[in-house]
Amino acid sequence: MQHNHPSRPASRLAPLTALLALCCALPLAATAAAPQCQASSGATLTPVIELYTSEGCSSCPPADQWLSKLKGQPVVAQAFHVAYWDYIGWKDRFAQPAFSARQKDLAAQNHLSGIYTPQLLRNGRDWSDWRDWHGQRDSQRVTGVQPPALARINLQRVGDTDGFEARVEPVDGKATWTAYWSVTEDGHSSRVKAGENAGAFLKHDFVVRQYAPVGQYQGPQLLKFYALAEQPEHARRINLVVQDAQRHEYLQALSLSCL
Repeated sequence: MQHNHPSRPASRLAPLTALLALCCALPLAATAAAPQCQASSGATLTPVIELYTSEGCSSCPPADQWLSKLKGQPVVAQAFHVAYWDYIGWKDRFAQPAFSARQKDLAAQNHLSGIYTPQLLRNGRDWSDWRDWHGQRDSQRVTGVQPPALARINLQRVGDTDGFEARVEPVDGKATWTAYWSVTEDGHSSRVKAGENAGAFLKHDFVVRQYAPVGQYQGPQLLKFYALAEQPEHARRINLVVQDAQRHEYLQALSLSCL
């Protein structure tokens, strides 16, 4: 009867050994399966669409709705909410003074006498001839046939953090260039209680939540950026737009979304 006793510890150790092996293997498997979040720009210029809008502007909601239709299009779309409509009685919670300042700078570059909302710009150029937001638009008019890109961008997230870095390589290594980062979010909404849109329920996509211009450079450069934390209910995009510092010509742009 006693000759069966040595086998009992072995039978108990076998499941334990298998469990330990499984536990040790799981972190390695999870690390190997961790998705990489990165993107590279193409050979042609990615269109940059900027909408200057406000929740206090009664003519802006149709433009906001139109911008939402650009989801899935090969563009870098951004809705900059300006603050100069807040005096009417409704404070736009997405507005920042820096957005109004940027709109004024672009107006000066376009030789405009003033600023307005909704204003649409494509690659930094005013699209004042395209305001029929209720009309049917062919998406080809947005993307169109683009010229060759004058810079290359490789953008990636740094590990599993909210840090990002981009390698920018201008075609003309002697030209001075600058850039800006932006973070946009989808799926925002507001029940407006005052001002021109009082009583309206507004929905917003591509809302700029963070805007960070960078300095001037020549030649290849590694840019680093730390984005605001991602909210699961609002899809986040990290955007980088590169332009010539003197001519303000857009050299390339790239948008990155990490699922």
